[in-house]
Amino acid sequence: MLRPLLLATVATSALTGMTGMAGLTGLGGLGPLPPLPLLSGPDSLTVSIEKTGHAEADGTFRLECGGKPGGTHPAAANACKRLDQLAQAGDDPFVPVPADGICTQQYGGPATAHITGTWHGRSVDARFSRANGCEIDRWENLRPVLPRVTG
Repeated sequence: MLRPLLLATVATSALTGMTGMAGLTGLGGLGPLPPLPLLSGPDSLTVSIEKTGHAEADGTFRLECGGKPGGTHPAAANACKRLDQLAQAGDDPFVPVPADGICTQQYGGPATAHITGTWHGRSVDARFSRANGCEIDRWENLRPVLPRVTG
């Protein structure tokens, strides 16, 4: 009687160990692994900005990163450098503020931005504003992709 119980315990332990190993290799329940930047195409973003109060900052700009920075973005080199810094730190600047986030109720002005395109092999469709403290911090974290705005 003890022998079948022992075999069942050994089999369960082996399966548990294999499941754990699969999770470590990206084959388990962790979901798809993010694309490797080296295997992805160059970053290509469209940055649309309005209501900053500065005519030269408002408009729609292309930002090309990966290799030599380019496009029509007025600060392409520095913007690409900032995006690289964020990627190396493991930060995703395009994630929206959580709906249940606690933000200071301050107003940073009517400026808005919409960024679309690809970044590190994935699709981007992010909106930015300066409606509260969290949104202002999010905007400032992405400077100079987004311009300096004074309330």
